[in-house]
Amino acid sequence: MELMGIPLFDEDFYKLAFLFFLNLFFLTIVIRWFYYGSTGRKDYLFTFFLVSIVVFFLSFTLKKYKLDIGLALGLFAIFGIIRYRTESIPVREMGYLFIVIGISIMNSFVNKKLSYAEILFSNVAIVTAIGIIEKVWHLKHEISKKVIYENIENIKPENYHLLKSDLELRTGLKINHLTVEDVDFVKDSANIIIHYNKTKNEK
Repeated sequence: MELMGIPLFDEDFYKLAFLFFLNLFFLTIVIRWFYYGSTGRKDYLFTFFLVSIVVFFLSFTLKKYKLDIGLALGLFAIFGIIRYRTESIPVREMGYLFIVIGISIMNSFVNKKLSYAEILFSNVAIVTAIGIIEKVWHLKHEISKKVIYENIENIKPENYHLLKSDLELRTGLKINHLTVEDVDFVKDSANIIIHYNKTKNEK
């Protein structure tokens, strides 16, 4: 049956639904379990889920029109360089954005030349790799912050531990290491870059 020349139903709907839920399953593991579980950040969950879902449907639709994969990769490039107008996406979040877009494109392009076994193996391999990095190796996200420090007596190399202890006391952070960037002897202050592991509740 058709409505204004458009079919009301197509057997590809079953394939679309199956691949969508398969894609959503692996995306949920990557985004909700690995990303959110390691960072505790909710502000990117909406972006990751919606971008990946839209990319999946766009790629599946393009495949129906038998357009080549180059166009899909072009879409990937467009979404892959997304920047918010208020702030740039941190490197870690860009990495996860790259992953979710890649998974969505890969799952949407399943065809007779690519078996379900191959696509399942690819998804499992990606999820396993992320799991090993996030949960087994326990890699922590180190970030940097610039602070203005007024007690320049402590910036001497021999007073490094005093400087580190003082900054930890003031900031409440466990500092991994720090770098003295600029010193202003007129104002008796220095710009110091501190490096610490991102806490779960920090945005």
